[in-house]
Amino acid sequence: MLFYDFEVFKHDWLVVVDDMDTKEEHVIVNDPDKLQELYEAHKDDIWTGFNNTHYDQYIFKGILLGLDPKMINDFIIKQGRDGWQFSSAFRTIPMINYDVMLATGRIGLKTVEAFLGSNIKETDVPFDIDRKLTDEEIQMTIKYCQSDVHQTINAFIQTVDVFDAMLGIIKAFPKQTCLADIGDTEARITAKVLGCHRQEYTDEFDYYILPCVKLNKYKQVQEWFEDKRKEAQEKGIAQWDKWKKKAWYKEQSLEVMVAGVPHTFGFGGVHGAIDKPVHLDHKDGAGYHVDVNNYYPSELLAWGLVTRSATNDNYHVVYDTRKGLKYKQKHAESKAEAKKYKKMQLPYKKLLNALSGGMKDETNPAYDPRNNNIMCINGQLMLLDLIEKLEVIPGFQLVQSNTDGLIVWIPDTDEAFDQMDDICYEWESRCSTDKCDIKLELDNIREIYQKDVNNYLWIDAEGGVERIGKYLKQLSPIDNDLPILNKAVVEYMVHKTPVEKTICNEKELGMFQKVVKLSDLYDHVEHEHCEPVEKHKGVRVIKTYYEYPHTDVYTYKAFRVFASMSLDDGRLLKVKASGKKEKFASTPNHCFIWNDDTHDISVPGRLDREYYINEAKRTLKMFGIT
Repeated sequence: MLFYDFEVFKHDWLVVVDDMDTKEEHVIVNDPDKLQELYEAHKDDIWTGFNNTHYDQYIFKGILLGLDPKMINDFIIKQGRDGWQFSSAFRTIPMINYDVMLATGRIGLKTVEAFLGSNIKETDVPFDIDRKLTDEEIQMTIKYCQSDVHQTINAFIQTVDVFDAMLGIIKAFPKQTCLADIGDTEARITAKVLGCHRQEYTDEFDYYILPCVKLNKYKQVQEWFEDKRKEAQEKGIAQWDKWKKKAWYKEQSLEVMVAGVPHTFGFGGVHGAIDKPVHLDHKDGAGYHVDVNNYYPSELLAWGLVTRSATNDNYHVVYDTRKGLKYKQKHAESKAEAKKYKKMQLPYKKLLNALSGGMKDETNPAYDPRNNNIMCINGQLMLLDLIEKLEVIPGFQLVQSNTDGLIVWIPDTDEAFDQMDDICYEWESRCSTDKCDIKLELDNIREIYQKDVNNYLWIDAEGGVERIGKYLKQLSPIDNDLPILNKAVVEYMVHKTPVEKTICNEKELGMFQKVVKLSDLYDHVEHEHCEPVEKHKGVRVIKTYYEYPHTDVYTYKAFRVFASMSLDDGRLLKVKASGKKEKFASTPNHCFIWNDDTHDISVPGRLDREYYINEAKRTLKMFGIT
């Protein structure tokens, strides 16, 4: 495996390539012959980069073809075009590419570097320089490029499970896939595994309600979907262009009260949650997460809804394989063995979950919008059916509904549990078929904090913690924004630790980082940084504010920001070409910048811990905690 990154200027180009097998680093500057030699020696290897499938591979191929790399660069960067559109000759140069950016959630490399705590200072050599680079500038650019390659390797290590999963798919299905598919999206490689051939369908809105759905009280939701089917058929929406059709889909939603909870139904799924912050524990009864196991994949198989573009039964093979691995995980004799089986499931889990998206993608060979609509609509109605039946339990309380499950609270009695268990069993029996079972799992919840359907934390009966949403989620080295707030809020919810204690005891500077990045809509960044002039405004209530006659100007794109106790540190501003200035969202009015490496850096005296304490308390207030 080789990691590589190109830097392109008007009259110069260079590439840094790290060979992970030989531990050798190649630096090539303006030498197409040397690049050709390296390519020939490794044309069958995997070339790994960051955004390389969109950019670097086309620079690479263009140089080998004798094309001007600067023209290709501007075509992609300035014109916003796809690299493959520049020349059909690119197809004559085979290259196996794996893009780490896809595994990081498509965030930029500088943002990843910032999350990792690395030095995020950028090169001082401008990319629009209108002359040959000097030797010193070449060396500076090489150093910058080397850093990007090393950080790409770090990002790859942090996301290696994604790579292993894609490689696992290829190894599991050698007849349908090959190593060159390693750079494909999950949806596209799924289409290959299923042997899909792109079909044209005109029956997108010929969806139907499955016979297992038996609604009474909430029959209006089913009728709404039936009315939408009629509307779409009458208007001929299936024949509209994809953008107009996409806009129509987005506009369709039904808001209705279900079990006293506001719900929204649509073509993308159902969401419902109590419309105020929730905190429930064992004193309020017994909580349960009623989760449909592998909901969409099970539904697709049970009711014969796997894309009609598939030419084999591999989806069922994938489903059964994962099911077997989950059984082994559950009955493992040790944590290490359980972890092994959990990791082995990842390729199959990705394949199962990727199909639903591929079925709605017009460019994907698995495209089958009718079956996707049947799956999504009936998935919602089946859950609604379950709520309708559970609602008869005396003391039943619905906390939330989402795409594949419910959170409910019932009286902590054997009678209430037995009634819920019987209802769930009847639902499973009615929704399953001889092709596939649709099963429910009941996880006992001891305590829950919920802001809305997308932000909640629960503690199960064994003390395990489930964390969902940007305020509470389990962070990682490549998703690491304001980690101190996440830690303080979760510590309070789980252990009742005061946020002041968590924040004041933290010694690592990186735990307090807020990462911001300048978008292409803005020209540069200014930091108010000097002795301010104190100002006052108001008549009855006098408010004090500060004006900064001087700012430090930066052309960097990414910044690591920290709250400051020093009045000499003002706001961080993003500035448009017109001169209009705006403060970066969610940043303090007094902050300092630290773009150097944060590893082993202790919290400086000027860090304003009180700012983070107030932010943590503000977050807790969103969850109803005062």
